[in-house]
Amino acid sequence: MSAGLRGTSAAELFEAATSGDRGALARLLSVVERGGTEGRELAGLTFRKAGNAYAIGFTGAPGSGKSTLTSCLLADIRKRLDTPVAVLAVDPSSPLTGGAILGDRVRMQEHALDDAIFIRSMASRGHLGGLAAAVPEAIRLLDATGWPLVIVETVGVGQVEVEVAATCDTVVVVVNPGWGDAVQANKAGLLEIADVLAINKADRPGVRETARDLRNMLELSGTLDWTPPIVQTVASTGDGVPELWDAIASHREHLERRGTLEARRAERAREEALRIAVGCFETALDVAAAAPTNAGLLSALRERRIDPDQAAARFVEEVAREIADGFGLPG
Repeated sequence: MSAGLRGTSAAELFEAATSGDRGALARLLSVVERGGTEGRELAGLTFRKAGNAYAIGFTGAPGSGKSTLTSCLLADIRKRLDTPVAVLAVDPSSPLTGGAILGDRVRMQEHALDDAIFIRSMASRGHLGGLAAAVPEAIRLLDATGWPLVIVETVGVGQVEVEVAATCDTVVVVVNPGWGDAVQANKAGLLEIADVLAINKADRPGVRETARDLRNMLELSGTLDWTPPIVQTVASTGDGVPELWDAIASHREHLERRGTLEARRAERAREEALRIAVGCFETALDVAAAAPTNAGLLSALRERRIDPDQAAARFVEEVAREIADGFGLPG
């Protein structure tokens, strides 16, 4: 039993969460955020049981209305499908406390009494590889414990948020009328990951111009397989939310019809494995470079008795051995 699980094994908590214990699920999500040995133990339980849930990512500039739009979408989903939905409100911006900003959950309080909705705010909390590594495992945990729909909402449009949103099956990019320089938005990677574009606060001036700019950018991108639909919404009133869900459902149908959903998931799993490996090497290299046992190696490098390539080879050999030991792999 892991001490971090407060005397309860990951398997016991996982069984409880699978049976509907929301407290056990919350504790397991904390394990995912911390990562490390406990996180790997949990990953071994969830990976083989996952693969059934559909994940929807929401990203866009702060203040674009993502949380309100997500709340409206939750109500529409529950009304249409009566399907349980889990929400991960992802916040990478709390370096002091390590916690997540809870504004997203506050704005979704109307769903607090619905047992078929689970909302969790997440932050990196020092997880190896950060949120980009923690979120896929959190999605798998929710998937494996019986949540068929998972919505991931990010708080911004930086590189971390783009990576997090890209872990989902359908990515909704939320913009507002007069959203700013289109070229800069394109550089941020938004259009590359967008499967659906939502112009929220569409009751404001400039919505036609924004829709035109988005269409022009999509034409220039040369997308052949799928052209992201542009949906106009007003989250404060719920206008356009049913159309937004229809667009998401159409994208899912498109992926399933063409047989590309599993291919995309397999590619994401490959990228995730590589990202974890790179994170492990980076951390281990930092430790190795600072280790007293390598003082002689660094002295030799400083005195030009060996070259950087030789030093790098020694570091990689040592780090690979340590990582293999840490994962319980043969050296």
